[in-house]
Amino acid sequence: MTENQPLFKSGYVAVAGRPNVGKSTLVNAFLAQKVAAVSPRPQTTRRRQLAILTLEDAQIVFIDTPGLHLPHHKLGEYLNAVATAALEEADLILWLVDGNGEPTPEDRIVGQKIGALKHQPPLLLALNKIDLLPQAEWESRQAAYQELLRLGGIPGVILAISARTGYQLPHLQREILDRLPPGGPFFDPDQVTDLYEREIAADLLREAALAHLREEVPHALAVRIDEYSERGEQAAYIAATLFVEKETQKGIVIGKGGEMLKQIGTTARQEIEAMSGRKVFLELRVKVNKNWRNNPEALRLLGFTLPRE
Repeated sequence: MTENQPLFKSGYVAVAGRPNVGKSTLVNAFLAQKVAAVSPRPQTTRRRQLAILTLEDAQIVFIDTPGLHLPHHKLGEYLNAVATAALEEADLILWLVDGNGEPTPEDRIVGQKIGALKHQPPLLLALNKIDLLPQAEWESRQAAYQELLRLGGIPGVILAISARTGYQLPHLQREILDRLPPGGPFFDPDQVTDLYEREIAADLLREAALAHLREEVPHALAVRIDEYSERGEQAAYIAATLFVEKETQKGIVIGKGGEMLKQIGTTARQEIEAMSGRKVFLELRVKVNKNWRNNPEALRLLGFTLPRE
């Protein structure tokens, strides 16, 4: 680097928080394109996904993580382990909370995980969804989360943002850049994520299912891509299986005359086509795998393994 050449900065930023605080929405907003599945339901994210933002003088590698929570099955334990591993490898932690509400027990779990790290990277705490909170309450809400940091013995800076509207995202980006170490890029500047198309397709399929299904099904549903093949340069064929835990859930996912499965497939196909830029032929089936969320072998076959395993 010559004397007049600007310093390039790069680093991994773990986007952490409890479920459903807007982590994937924030990542998509920073990249100005959809790389992570989102839905109004908690625990939409079930894997560690990188979202790579390359700027003229920096590369920010966001690590989108599952929400930290009180686990009720082995899948929940896996999700927490994935999120904790991301905290341990991060150059900076971006802790996202729901600024529209008071701190919850699951927010305290996140604080405990961060406070227990052997190496404490810089931390930014972002009060998301601040657009839903009357401005008169901003100060008291910030004080509540400042107390959460104090009780955990965690030094950090608090900012108010809205991932949905873009409020204060440029300011948050500058705060992130200020704290990244110097270093060259980790990825090609054209790369925006570390996932393959078939993995993103699985996430978009599950997102579509979450958008259409009733409350008793979504958390018991998993997606496996059985085939993802090219059909010329402008098309692809995808065969996928949707797994549920009960026969009654299978009936709900299929729907009367197959109507629900058709709706899920149509929504997913449109999203996958938008992501891949080509026509998609999508074939879906539904199978029961009883209690798969508590079955280590079923979890492994569905791809729920830690990076170091």
